This record gives sequence, structure tokens and C-alpha cells, in this order.
Amino acid sequence: MSSVATGGSFVHPALFYRDEPEYLAGTVPFVQEGLAAGEAVAVAVPGENLAAIRSALGPSAERVKFLDMTEAGRNPGRIIPGVLRAFADAHPEGHVRIIGEPIWAGRTAAEYPACVQHEALINTAFHGRDATILCPYDTVRLDAEVIADAWATHPTVIDQGRELNSPSYDWQKIVARYNEPLAQPAGAATVSFGAGELPAARHFAVREAEVLGLPGGRTQDLALAVSELTTNSVIHGGGSGTLRIWADGERIVCEVEDGGRMADPLAGRRPAARGQLGGRGLLLVNHIADLVRVHTAPDGTTVRFYLSR
Repeated sequence: MSSVATGGSFVHPALFYRDEPEYLAGTVPFVQEGLAAGEAVAVAVPGENLAAIRSALGPSAERVKFLDMTEAGRNPGRIIPGVLRAFADAHPEGHVRIIGEPIWAGRTAAEYPACVQHEALINTAFHGRDATILCPYDTVRLDAEVIADAWATHPTVIDQGRELNSPSYDWQKIVARYNEPLAQPAGAATVSFGAGELPAARHFAVREAEVLGLPGGRTQDLALAVSELTTNSVIHGGGSGTLRIWADGERIVCEVEDGGRMADPLAGRRPAARGQLGGRGLLLVNHIADLVRVHTAPDGTTVRFYLSR
């Protein structure tokens, strides 16, 4: 693979690969070049690929930060603040290199919209930052739609060693396209709330989650997430909202709908500034949950979060 240019600004290429040799040919030199230049390097990819890169690097792997993306990035909304920005902000001097693979075969249909929005939002979250984030895509195991979206979320694509400018790059269009209405399930337990019913709404959610089989340790997570979202509805969403909770396979799903509009596409994905007192609600929900989906429109916003049972 040819060296990815850095140039003192943000670079965000997709890497297309078909098998492990192509994967290693595209990732290992990228890491080695960064280490040779004295740059901070992190690799956040699914476990099997993580092991392959670590093995191929040999002793130099000790100088790289490794994260299993199936754990650190289980919720795509957590990747920018908890993985990418956390690493870049810890190394403010000089260029940083990160390999981030948030989309792999096995991501569910519910997860994918949040994944592709994440890839699109990297472009604004890191605009002007001195960083390169290389995003691998398995062109054999991923659907054609996923590969087409990769062209739209990355300004350049590396394919078989060639770096190509993307003719379809348009990250704003992707964010808008996947800001899709969330289908309402039949049989969800529902309650409306206002400023005076916040504790009652939280207790309602906890009781329903216990009935649905959410483990005791996770009910505390649910209570905290519900508290943050319902409080946001009262303060920013018109003073009231609707809370719903139901089971979806091995996950408990909870959502809060209100009349507010979320104007900031990076809401909940931007690390809190030191000393910041407010504005942490959705960021905290992203940290707690296994998945967060958001739909916002002029007439209201729905935030849906998932917790494994």
C-alpha cells in the first residue's frame, strides 16, 4: 500500500480488502510508517483482525494502543468520544494515526444506520485535526450497499494499493439519509411525563425492565439513561414527552419521544469539556447503552437505546 499522505490536517480514507493478506498489506505498513515518524498510533478493529495486526507487527506492537472494536465500539455512538477523540486528545502534540473498523459482517440491521452515521460524522468531528483515521471494509462479506456508503462517507478510498478520490463523497447526505423514522413496535409499555412526573417515569421504566428480564445490575444503567433523557425532554423538548419500553430478542429497548429538535449532529458524540456542568445527557446514554438510535425532525425527536439482557 502506498503511504497515506498526512499533510498536517485530517485524512479519512476507507481501505477495501478481500482477504487477510490484503488486510495486512493495507494496515501494517500504515502502522509502521506512523511509528517510524514518531506518531501515536492506535488500532481499534474487531478481535480477529486485531490479533492478525498485532502478530504481523511483532515487537513493535508494544508501541501501539489496541482496542477490540466489538467491545469498545459495540455502540457506534460511543466510538468518536470514547475511542477516537479519547486517543487523539491524549496525544495533542503531533500527528496521530488510528485504524478504526466500526462496520463488520455481523452488525445488525438496527446497528447499521448508527454505524454509517458515525463514519459520516467523523469528517466533521475531526475537521482541522492533525490525524489520519483509516477505516477498513471487507468487500467480500459486507453488502454492496455498505460499500457504496463507504464511498460516500470517505473522501478517498484505497483499493488494491491505489488511493482514489471518491466521486460520491457527501457525508452530510448520509447523515440525513439515515436520520430515518423509528418504527414503533406493537405492545410497548408506554407512559407520558412532564416536569412533575420524572421520578415516576424512571420507576415505571425500571419496573417494566425487571418484568422483561433485565438483570439487576443493568436496571441501574436503564434508570440513569431514562433519567437523563426525560430530563432533557423537560428542559429542551417542550416540557414533556413519552416513554416506551419493550423487549427485542435479547435486548431491552427503551425510547423517549418529545417535541424538541436536535440541531447538532454531534450531540452525544462530543466529549464533555473539562469543567462542563451540563450537556452530558446523551453522551452518558451513549456510554451506558449497547446501541443508541436517534431520529429528529422539525416536529420532534426520538432517542432509542438498547441494553442486553
